[in-house]
Amino acid sequence: MQLSVWLRVIRIRFLLASVIAVSLGLAITWRQNSTIDPFDAVLTFAGVMALHASVDLLNDYWDYKRGIDTITKRTKMSGGTGVLPEGLLKPSSVYRAGIGFLILGSVIGFYFVFTDGIIIAAILGFAILSIYFYSTKIVDSGLAEFFVAVKGAMIVLGTFFIQSNQITFESILGGIVVGVLSSLVLFIASFPDHDADKSKGRKTLVIAVGKKRAASIFWVFPLISYFLIMAGIFFGIFPILSIITLFSIPLLLKAGIGLRQNFDSVDELMPSMSNTLKFSRLTGALFVFSFLINSVF
Repeated sequence: MQLSVWLRVIRIRFLLASVIAVSLGLAITWRQNSTIDPFDAVLTFAGVMALHASVDLLNDYWDYKRGIDTITKRTKMSGGTGVLPEGLLKPSSVYRAGIGFLILGSVIGFYFVFTDGIIIAAILGFAILSIYFYSTKIVDSGLAEFFVAVKGAMIVLGTFFIQSNQITFESILGGIVVGVLSSLVLFIASFPDHDADKSKGRKTLVIAVGKKRAASIFWVFPLISYFLIMAGIFFGIFPILSIITLFSIPLLLKAGIGLRQNFDSVDELMPSMSNTLKFSRLTGALFVFSFLINSVF
């Protein structure tokens, strides 16, 4: 029972975004060098997962302390995990766990700072500060989507640098692609939380521009990702096979059209939120797959 509660508050299924980002960094490395360091790869996965778990735990804690999670309508993709409002865990326990995962991820990160130098130090410093202040300063300033996009890009870039000790256009553009895809999931998940967030002083992008206008802005995120993928293919930065990411377009269309029609209804919005999550993960997975297949053949 206790384990399932902890898995719930850590939001295990949302960790897949970081899994895809690390996988892309490794896939790019394999494509360029035909080899990866398995020990560093496993350690990178562990560190990134710990940092990701930290931001989710601390977000749940601060949303509860601010009273946001007690007045919002919880869904499978928004409104927090419900663990604290339901009294399944103590707030102090969730906070300590969040800090614990932050320390664990930081220790692993410092190992790579020692072995790989200042580039990793800069990425780690950004990660530590942004994770700790995400739920209080970053979200309140309307920068949550930007933070998530940068976080995804940093994971890809850091993973690649650890393996190769270099930075390339391929790793930078690939990182932006998966970062923006993750940002899209956060963006649509903030629609149901609009009223609760606004009443407690939080300023998300949806609050800043309004739900109706935000429903149109939704399309900007996938357009950025697809534009970068197609440009990368055209200029020979990404493998031609990366065009398979277009197979996820039907999910995108369902999500975007549904959002346009139901942006003001929490219940009716659920299919769009689900399709957005599927679109983001499928596109990211296909992107990684294209690099792996290209490396094999």
